[in-house]
Amino acid sequence: MAQRLLSIRQKLVLNLRFMKKILLSFTLLAMAASIVGCSQKAKWNHKEKQAMREALREYRDMVYLADLTEPEFVIFTDDVANDIETVYPVYTTFIEMPGVNDTVDMFVVTTIVEELNADAHNMRHIYPYRYLVSEGMLPDKLSLEQQRQFYKCFAQKVNQQFATMEQFIGAVLADTTAQSQIAQMQSQCANELFDWVIEVDEVDVVE
Repeated sequence: MAQRLLSIRQKLVLNLRFMKKILLSFTLLAMAASIVGCSQKAKWNHKEKQAMREALREYRDMVYLADLTEPEFVIFTDDVANDIETVYPVYTTFIEMPGVNDTVDMFVVTTIVEELNADAHNMRHIYPYRYLVSEGMLPDKLSLEQQRQFYKCFAQKVNQQFATMEQFIGAVLADTTAQSQIAQMQSQCANELFDWVIEVDEVDVVE
């Protein structure tokens, strides 16, 4: 089980300090969207939009995004670029402002959270079915409907455990203790739905 947790952590490209900064910035981002987005129209041209999409390629290996197909990733980057354009309609002002990279980080994470909130099945992009099978967390050869049932069950337990989806993403990115809790939730769903039993080791945290 410890190896499983290590494997998850090795795939993450964001650290805890970055994630805390992201979570603290959501409120400021929402305020900016309400003030700027409602008062100005988007003005980016095709070349500027394409430049942003190319810049977002740097996030391709990030948790969640790494599991998207290429068409899915293109749609994701379009959504992020459109959201940025709405809040910052003047492209040159946006790319020249201090902390622009941190701002893009915020939009990327916000879009991931929105997709997870919109459809529980999107949990599969964080914990792909084949990965869970390889770790013994789920039985092989589940139908697509059975997989959907699992991710729905898992999402419900996540919602019960975490106050917001942002907190869940923070746990996925950085918290070993929460990883153990998440594994327990997955195990519970597998047992409830498919009578699949797996022992999940608790992780001891040394203060």
